[in-house]
Amino acid sequence: MATLLLQQAINALTVGAIYALIALGYTMVYGVLRLINFAHSEMFTAGAFVAVFAASLLGGVAGHPGVALAAGFATFLAIGFLGVAVETVAYRPLRGTSRLAPMLSALGMAVVIQNVVMLVGGRRPLIYPSFLPRGVFQIAGAVVTYKQITILAVALVLMVGLELLVSRTSLGVKIRAVAESAETASLVGINPNLPIALIFFVGPGLGAVAGILYASYYGVATFSMGFIIGMKAFTAAILGGIGSIPGAVLGGLLLGFIETFATAWMPALTHGLIGTEYRDIFAFSVLVIILLFRPAGLLGEHVSEETMVYKRDF
Repeated sequence: MATLLLQQAINALTVGAIYALIALGYTMVYGVLRLINFAHSEMFTAGAFVAVFAASLLGGVAGHPGVALAAGFATFLAIGFLGVAVETVAYRPLRGTSRLAPMLSALGMAVVIQNVVMLVGGRRPLIYPSFLPRGVFQIAGAVVTYKQITILAVALVLMVGLELLVSRTSLGVKIRAVAESAETASLVGINPNLPIALIFFVGPGLGAVAGILYASYYGVATFSMGFIIGMKAFTAAILGGIGSIPGAVLGGLLLGFIETFATAWMPALTHGLIGTEYRDIFAFSVLVIILLFRPAGLLGEHVSEETMVYKRDF
């Protein structure tokens, strides 16, 4: 029993780390613009496909450490610039209007990106070349793969790096200032467009890396995989407290544990009535429960006086 619990905990951490990376993109954009960037899930998908193309240009051996790192970095940059382009074209002209217009624009961009990925990458599932090292070892009887260790290490480095960027750098100060009040930040000489462009660069870049990790872990990528995974990551952001970076990480990990353990134990508890094919139900059940009983999430949301007025007017 202890070995089984440890095994499921390792699996949950792996999946939760991927959810957390994607959730960070949602929470960063919402924290500054109060906008749900629905196109973020499709950038997750695009990242997986762009990485394969980048690896082919670099020699085609995705599992080679040098090729994997270079392809991952190139993908981060490419999808990051795509995020900035989307913000510039689809969101910036609508800034200051009602919140419905940017939301509809985000949905439109999600459809556009998904169809571009479908046209370029094809409709059929892509057997994904692993960018992660192969091999396994055991801890107290539980099997741990090098893929899982790499995913956890990459996610941890990126999460810590993001937290340091936001809390310890001048750019981070500008991001927090614009999140508090774009108008006040502009009065003290901060151009709001720069911090906003930065979050639209970093957020999609993290989502793209998550796309590579996810596709490498499961060995397959499809043009439509971003919808369900994106909704789960959005659920993680809501669960932890959307607008909070620690909340996104906490929510992603918790959702990974809920989904993994529910999927592992529910078939036995229900005598096969609820099987593993219902794993998505658990994630969206959590979303409904959180919205009903604690809409601010577990870590809550820092709400300034200006934000309260903004929400009341909306």
